[in-house]
Formats: sequence, structure tokens, C-alpha cells
Amino acid sequence: MTEKKLLMGNEAIALGAIEAGVQVVTGYPGTPSTEALETVVRYADRCGIYTEWSSNEKVALETAVGAAYSGAKALVTMKQVGLNVASDPLMSLSYIGVKGALVLLVADDPGPHSSQTEQDTRVFGHFANIPVLDPANPQEAYELTKLAFELSHEFEVPVILRTTTRVSHSCEDVELAVAEPAPVEASCEGFVKDRRWTIFPRLTTERHPWLENVQVQLSERFSELPYNSVSGSGKIGIIASGVSALYVKEAVKGFEGLFTLFRVGTVHPFPEQAALSFLKGVEKLIVVEELDPYLEEQALQLIGKAHLPVDVYGKKNGFFPVGGEYNVDIVIDGINKVLSKLGEPSRLSHASPAVLREELPPLPVRAPTLCAGCMHRTVFYAFKQAAKQLKKDSQVETIFSGDIGCYTLGNAFPLNMVETCLCMGAGMSIAGGLSRTNSEVKQVAFIGDSTFFHSGIPAVINAVYNGADVTLAVLDNRTTAMTGHQPHPGIGVTVLGNPSKAIDIAGVIRSCGIGSVRTVETVNLEGCIEAAKEAMEFKGPSAIVFKGNCVGITKSGIKLTIDTESCTGCGFCIKQLGCPAIFLPPGEEKPFILDSCNGCGLCAQICPSESISEDGVKK
Repeated sequence: MTEKKLLMGNEAIALGAIEAGVQVVTGYPGTPSTEALETVVRYADRCGIYTEWSSNEKVALETAVGAAYSGAKALVTMKQVGLNVASDPLMSLSYIGVKGALVLLVADDPGPHSSQTEQDTRVFGHFANIPVLDPANPQEAYELTKLAFELSHEFEVPVILRTTTRVSHSCEDVELAVAEPAPVEASCEGFVKDRRWTIFPRLTTERHPWLENVQVQLSERFSELPYNSVSGSGKIGIIASGVSALYVKEAVKGFEGLFTLFRVGTVHPFPEQAALSFLKGVEKLIVVEELDPYLEEQALQLIGKAHLPVDVYGKKNGFFPVGGEYNVDIVIDGINKVLSKLGEPSRLSHASPAVLREELPPLPVRAPTLCAGCMHRTVFYAFKQAAKQLKKDSQVETIFSGDIGCYTLGNAFPLNMVETCLCMGAGMSIAGGLSRTNSEVKQVAFIGDSTFFHSGIPAVINAVYNGADVTLAVLDNRTTAMTGHQPHPGIGVTVLGNPSKAIDIAGVIRSCGIGSVRTVETVNLEGCIEAAKEAMEFKGPSAIVFKGNCVGITKSGIKLTIDTESCTGCGFCIKQLGCPAIFLPPGEEKPFILDSCNGCGLCAQICPSESISEDGVKK
């Protein structure tokens, strides 16, 4: 019995995986993919699914590979930059293949909204010879997830389900094949010893022809699927995939007689037969796609291969933006540019022609900032003061390297404390490299607790092994805060809520051989400054683990106020901290503290006039 439910795209993917019989689900939290695994967790006990947040994406994939080698159906979740971490095992896995089924949910982030890159996973699938499915909405995300498991099992290859932020986070009524998820098949064949599972050059040579043949078979299969569909009857063709196809359908509404749309849902291997049939019926081709010109290149290649007289208009000749997230207006503008080039009198209209977009009032700007009461602000301020003292005492400058997480916001004014940020775990390694080329400058690297477990430990070992003069500051707020407060190995609880061994960060650092390791509570600013100064004066690698609470989880219940009589209006609290809870109204001389205050007490500890306290009375 079918049932309709209002679902986010990630929720639809999770339910599709459960219906497909998934037995093992692993991943690392990363927006916009996170909710998929979290949805599986809600059904894990009832359905008998093993679920874990792994220490990083590489480990998550390798864990899922072990399950798939045993005949189980496995799902791995990550975002596009997480695929970089998992790429080493994935490239080899494409040659070896799997026995059960293995699906990778990889969520791309056009824009980007919360990522370092706008990389396009469709291109990665092409590079790695791994099939890629590209749903346009939550309904298709649900259906293509089930198809991904079928294809993976049938062809014995990993399959990528590629979404984007708009698909993963949009909601719609999804028609489900079953009303409620049922328990999945608990057993699988188990691991059978076979030389196939051990990759050597000779095996690679044997498997490569097999892998290329699979691409041909998949292309033929994809050409027959309804997710590669043609609509409209015009001589101007449009090819699009994912959510861009929905933008096109809305953009050309009322002009269906002018255009023919070829919507591609299985982007790699490219469905050549279906595409060729479409291309033979059009005279001009418009390609609408976010990020890389993947479909454009596939179409150009096929047009050349078949010697078709079709001109192509896309990113490569400047008709559509090469980066950023698209919307209906951007698509309309691009199509109109093509129509103008073709001398076509018709023009697509924007939804509200009476309101010029340029005349719309600007939206208020809210600069990204650390939360009010965030422990990271205390650590940054402490190191800032310690660095000033170090410069005063010995004329030594300091470079502060950062990492990926909430604490990346330490680069913002007025803290200005993160001067490099590349990828997860890179802060310590970059600081090590800087120490080799800036010998008279002290290097400090900030890293979060979850990121430390993700990919920070090898950098610590490298610093010790090679004797880098670097201070590591681990910001331990006991959660993976930026992606929604998921647990990690340092917390002592799994994603299912089961107790586990909490890995002590300071103990791990000591075991790596760092000579100076301290643990400090962030409630005491003076203690943080003292520890930072001591660590920076230590010759060789040193480390401090700063422990505090994430205010997104733990509220102190304390709200500080300012004694307006003793406050001098110096603005020191605002100029030094940038806390969003401290506000100076326009035209006023003295600030006040908003209800968003979480009572960390940092402003009270630095106030020159001692005018800030819990009860608002000068101490």
C-alpha cells in the first residue's frame, strides 16, 4: 500500500535505502548530506540496520566496502569535499567492484552555501568510471536510491547518487511504496576468500576491460530508463539534469512549442542512444547545468561522433554562468541570450515583470560570526593576548593557521585569528610547512575535536617526527557543531545513543610524542592566556586541549548585564570580542547585552571598568 509523506530530499533517500534493504550505513557529517544518515538512525533499531558516524569519509567508505564484500547492501553518506577524502579507496574499488551493493550519497553544494569548493561529482564519476544518478527532486531521490542499489548489485560496481543542496534540502510530498519501513534482511552470504579482493597490478590489468565494458552496458540500460525523458516539440533543444531541469521546465512554461527538453537523470555513463535520438530531432541545443560543463562536453562529443549539424550554446561559449547556484531567473536570462543570438523574436518572461529585480530593496546583511558565548572566542582572545606578550618580550611574530569548523569564523573582525584555512586537518600540516620557511615566526594551529579525529592525528605525528616548532590548539566542545551536533569518538556515545569508549584527545597527543601537553577549561580566561603563552614559548611541538561547552547544546542559564553608571562607554568589549550579544544602538554611547547572551563571562573578564556582571552591579 503506497503512502504520501512530506519529506526532505535526504529523508527520501534514507527511506529509499531502507526499502532497498540496506544493512550497513556509514558516513561523516557534512552539509548538505547529513540528514540522510540521521534519518536512517531513526529506524535503525526497528529495521536492524547497523549505522555509524565514522571518523572520516575514507574510513566510512572502507567500512562499507567490508560489508559489501560480504554480500551486504551498504550506503555511505558525505558531501562533495568528503569525496576527496574517500577518493583513494574509491578509485581502486571501481576496478575491484563489490558483491552485495554499495551506494555513495554525495551531496554537491553549488553556491557554495557551506563548502570550500563547488566541485562537481558528475565529473568525478566520469573520471572514476563509476555510474552517477542525478535526481531532480525528493521523489526522484527516493526512486533513484532504490535504482542505485539494484544497479550496484546487478553490475557489481559502486554507484554514486549525486544530489545538490537544493535537492537534499527541499521538501515535497513523496509517494512511498510502503507505508512504514520494515526490518531488512539480517543475513548476508559473508566474506568468501577470493583473489579478486586483493588489488595488484595484474588484477587491475585484468579488471580494466571489464570495467570499460560495464560502462557500455550501463549507457545502454540508462537510455531505456524513464529518468532520461523528452518533452516538448520545438526545434530548439535543451538538455539539463538535476534541479536545473526543473528550472528549465518553469522557465519555458507556455513556450513548449518552441523547445524540446531532454532531461537526464542518469548522467554517467551518458545515455548515448537516448541522447542521439533527441539530438536528431533538434537544430540548436541549449545546455543548462550548474557547476561544470559536463553535459555540454558529452553532447559536443556525441554530436561530433555522429556528425550532426547541431550548434551548442552553454557555458563554454558564455551563455550561462560557469559557477554558482542557478535559479529560474538565471536560466531565463541564459535562454533569452541564446534566443537573441538566434534572431528568435520570442523571449521568456520573468515571473514578476512589473518589479525590476534591480529595484528590490537590499536584504539586511548579517556577517557570519561565532555564537554568543562560544568557547572558541575565549581561546582566540587568549592566544591574541599571548601573542602580543610574546612579541613584546622577544620580538617574535605569530602566524595562526586554522581548519574547517565553526572556529574558521575566528578569521572575522575583530578577532582576526585565522590566517589560513584549506581543508579538514590541514591547519597543523600547513603550520609545519610555514615553520620551515618562517623560522623566526611562531606557528599556532587551531583544530576542532571532531576534525582532530577526522584527519588531524597524522599531522600531529608528522610534526613530532620532523620536529616542527608548532603549537596545536584543540578546541574541544564535545560535538561536531557546524553540521548539527553529531557525536564523535571523543564523546563516549555513538550515533545510536549507545555508550562507547571516549577517546581522550590529550592522551592521543601524548602518545604521538608531543612533549608539552596541557588541558585547560575555557571558563578561566587568565588560565587560557597563561597556557597559550607557555605553549608558544616551548621549543618544538606543543599542544593545549581547550575544553568547554557548545552553547548550541548547553545553556548556562546565566545572562550578563552592564552597569550603565560605571560603564565608561569605552567600547572595549565590542572592539575586542565581536560578540553578537553585545549591542551598541546607533547614536548611543554605552552598549547593552541582548537576551542572546549565554553567560560565558568573557566580556566581564576583560571589561576595564568591571561594569559587566551577572546581576548588572559593579563588583
